[in-house]
Amino acid sequence: MRKIIFCAFMFLCGLQIQAQVKTPHPSPGATIEQTVGLTEVTIKYSRPSLRNRAIFGELVPYDKIWRTGANENTIISFSDDVIIDGQTLPRGQYSLYTKPGKNNWDVYFYTTTNNWGNPAQWDESNIAVSLQVTPLTLPFKIETFTLSLDNLSNSGAVLGILWENTYIGIPFQVPTDKKAMASIEDAFNGPSATDYFEAAVYYFEQGKDLKKAAQWVDKAIAMQERPAFWMLYQQSLIQHANGDTKKAIATAKESLKAAKAAGNPDYVRLNQHSIQKWETME
Repeated sequence: MRKIIFCAFMFLCGLQIQAQVKTPHPSPGATIEQTVGLTEVTIKYSRPSLRNRAIFGELVPYDKIWRTGANENTIISFSDDVIIDGQTLPRGQYSLYTKPGKNNWDVYFYTTTNNWGNPAQWDESNIAVSLQVTPLTLPFKIETFTLSLDNLSNSGAVLGILWENTYIGIPFQVPTDKKAMASIEDAFNGPSATDYFEAAVYYFEQGKDLKKAAQWVDKAIAMQERPAFWMLYQQSLIQHANGDTKKAIATAKESLKAAKAAGNPDYVRLNQHSIQKWETME
């Protein structure tokens, strides 16, 4: 009996030894994954909070290299070459370092990413791209350090740095048009209805050759036994953009009928709006 009790006691002690205390991390990690145009952008960083502390000029000194976050250095990666401040940043991953100042911040995309915080030895040759940005003063405080990817468009976005009452915006451009055009050219070696349709929509949305867009969307529709309501809707927009309002109205009515049959209220409203608007132009 004593042996059984002893074994049970030792087992419970073993469980206690293996147990780990879990508490919230003061600077929790975060990951941002965002598609910008056709380029994948990923950011991994840690997020410290104010906690009633003065940050810039105090906790984060002016005119000193900062890891731009907490714990390990912040890492940003791009799946394509991007343009930042007129400079080409090759595809890959980089440490994001900054040097906050009262009037301007220096921003660095640094090639080594295995640093804990700042590099033990700062090496200018590891700076892939650097630029200077003027900070904006916010009318409110941001409690937790935040990185963001905003103002998204097919051609680029803005990398934002926000903390305390400071905002830094770093615009960058992505090679969407180059990649899309290459994809269109490759697809046209044996295009499907989807290839024609997506090419037409891209040309329409980017304000390229609208006559080509019309030709391609017509081919896409012709290749379908029963064209989908969203394809007909885009065809109507392209027809209207080419000045053929009567045909656009007729196509929108086809799309409306198909959207009602499919039970899609969003496209029902979109087509009704187009028809009402275009009929007043007739």
